[in-house]
Amino acid sequence: MNADASRTEPTAPAPTASAASASTSAASASAGSRTTAPGPVRFDTKIAVLLREDLEPWQRLNVTAFLVSGLGTAVPEVVGEPYEDADGVGYLSMFRQPVLVFEGTKETLTAAHARGLSRALPRALFTSDLFATGNDRDNRAAVRAVPTADLDLVGLAVYGPRNAVDKVVKGARMHH
Repeated sequence: MNADASRTEPTAPAPTASAASASTSAASASAGSRTTAPGPVRFDTKIAVLLREDLEPWQRLNVTAFLVSGLGTAVPEVVGEPYEDADGVGYLSMFRQPVLVFEGTKETLTAAHARGLSRALPRALFTSDLFATGNDRDNRAAVRAVPTADLDLVGLAVYGPRNAVDKVVKGARMHH
């Protein structure tokens, strides 16, 4: 049996504090006499996005969205089941675990990229050249035109074992 088969992970992203209290109240009410809530889920993997600190707010959002879209296609086990509301309306699947967003200098991104490559972790990148393109074909051509050591990275996403991802993003700070 592989390690993933024994791991328990939720099928929804971590709720906000207000959503958590509302869902806890609803769960308590529907649970009847049950008073013990399940313990917190601890993931043995991590999804991390590292953004260059000098990006404009719109760029940070755009880069993050592009980066995480690549992880879901390359590592399908990070995606949970589809959602459905109480009326039976369906919604798309999302990641099963939180996405941690970090920021750092250009040098921090370059070092993180090298560490991610050395650990062969699934990764996505976004370079400054991609802000000037308007489609997927041109995006890929812009990355292909630059040697690895010369990539002007503005964003990087990685997925893997917690300790390996922690080592990749070492020196970065949580995005605020």
